[in-house]
Amino acid sequence: MTNMRKLVKKYPRKKKFEEASQRVVQGRSRGIILDVYWSNQGQLIEPNGHTLTSFIGALVRNEIPITCDDWRNKELNESKEKIWSEIKRCFNIEEERRGFCMKLAGKLLRGFRTFLSSKFLKDADGNFVDAELPKKYESLISAEEWEAFKSKRQDPVFQRISATNRERASSPAYPYRKGRVGYGRLEQSMLQKEESSETSLPAHVLWKEARVGKSGVPQEEVLHVYQKCEELSQSLSPDDTKGILSRALDVPEYSGRVRGKGFGVTPTSLSIKKGKAPSNRELHARLEAMQAELDALRREREASASTVYRDASDKDSINCTFQPNIPEGISHCQLYLSSPYYRMVGKGKVHNVSGVLLHTRELPAGCLKVSVDIAVELNAALPYPSDDSDATTVHEAVGSFVAWPTNLICVGYETPTKSKSKDNAIPRHTESTVSRKELQENEVSNASAQ
Repeated sequence: MTNMRKLVKKYPRKKKFEEASQRVVQGRSRGIILDVYWSNQGQLIEPNGHTLTSFIGALVRNEIPITCDDWRNKELNESKEKIWSEIKRCFNIEEERRGFCMKLAGKLLRGFRTFLSSKFLKDADGNFVDAELPKKYESLISAEEWEAFKSKRQDPVFQRISATNRERASSPAYPYRKGRVGYGRLEQSMLQKEESSETSLPAHVLWKEARVGKSGVPQEEVLHVYQKCEELSQSLSPDDTKGILSRALDVPEYSGRVRGKGFGVTPTSLSIKKGKAPSNRELHARLEAMQAELDALRREREASASTVYRDASDKDSINCTFQPNIPEGISHCQLYLSSPYYRMVGKGKVHNVSGVLLHTRELPAGCLKVSVDIAVELNAALPYPSDDSDATTVHEAVGSFVAWPTNLICVGYETPTKSKSKDNAIPRHTESTVSRKELQENEVSNASAQ
């Protein structure tokens, strides 16, 4: 790593991407930014999970030399920043996902080095081959890089480590059989296939499914481990730190990973997710409880409103009917407020006319245009004060138009010609010119009839 900075400067990465990555960049040039989705345990899933993985692989091969052996080396910080910046330009992704993406980039770089070594620098028996730089990768790897890479692969220390790892991986007892499909996308496909409301599956269930080949039948050894996990799950306490799968396999736990869950899941993140994210079933139960409470409140409000309206009609000799649909055109109405209690605060006319505007503006959702003729409660606050006037109360809005919630408009009223007492009389200053004219017309009509 001592000459890495010099190497990166001398042989800058060329912008050549695989086909999938080229589509991402071309989409970005047309303004298409892809959304990224995550499982309940923080793993990449579809749609676009595989696309992002391929894109990160192309970026890391462009920006990082294959001679890099220590992904944590601070000399790589500038290149890592470029990788993250390019990811954010093409995908909608949160800043908190940077750690995951950088770990994935390091993993993909190690996989690329292993591929180059196995494909071009070894024969069928595993012996070293002094191969030339593959033409396919000439745009990514310089001749100097390739020679340094081959030299490291011939180092005796590296050869011993490589032989040990190769022997360990040559004959696994329970081989993974899902190819490039990781545990995260495997879990997603299983949940979708079963149409389950759960957000995750037990580790041993995933582990078993990951070892089922094309035949669809798991090996007897795999079934034996799975059945042992099922038995342990019934007897072990949730506080046991060692996982059920590790107990069934009789292998030690490794820090920083969860056996049977795949890349990206750690003991810490798993415990955080369990504490923070309720299952779909729990969320559904909460929603049902909230809906029941809302229904009860709605019934109580309707019962209270009907009592208030009936009392108001009896006291004021008003012929008032609440209607679910306000009649089209202009109708007499009463204006109500619901807070702090239901009561009538004014009278006027509701203008239910298609395309009507209020002071050249569209009406708020769920409202109709109302002209206030009489203020019953002078200081009652308007539900939607107008920006074009200083009126904030019903009294100040007399003679003008305001927006009023449809569910608080009572259609139809009779304008009283005389008050039974002075105390109940409506002061003249609370009436609009329109309502006074109506009173005068009513008085003339009554006199003519007599």
